[in-house]
Amino acid sequence: MPVSRALAPHLTRAYAKDVKFGADARALMLQGVDLLADAVAVTMGPKGRTVIIEQSWGSPKVTKDGVTVAKSIDLKDKYKNIGAKLVQDVANNTNEEAGDGTTTATVLARAIAKEGFDNISKGANPVEIRRGVMMAVETIINELKNLSKPVTTPEEIAQVW
Repeated sequence: MPVSRALAPHLTRAYAKDVKFGADARALMLQGVDLLADAVAVTMGPKGRTVIIEQSWGSPKVTKDGVTVAKSIDLKDKYKNIGAKLVQDVANNTNEEAGDGTTTATVLARAIAKEGFDNISKGANPVEIRRGVMMAVETIINELKNLSKPVTTPEEIAQVW
């Protein structure tokens, strides 16, 4: 028995969505990841370059801050923008947690996304890939904690800076 539009108006709205699956969706998302990561990566390190960001008001903004560059990216293609937003979240979270390292985090996020999407394309289970990434993160955090040493004296603090 057909469903009346009067009884199920929400069914008609579902058709307005543009839904992509599989390789097509991953390819577009990865393009967004690459666009954002390319814009941010040029700011890496002491010899990193500055980026000029157009603003809707006032003069353009000149910065060498990775998270500022990342936040300024908004792509017209919604699938590319989803990929860019994933990496923006990485940069934002890194900035909130550490206050630095956003460019490095962005470059690492791109590498992880590329490897993950590549493995998914070859038939790997996305849930297992995520689980593996989370295990690797935990291992790295533990190793960094083992390598770290407390800084207590003013002389040791001066050596860090």
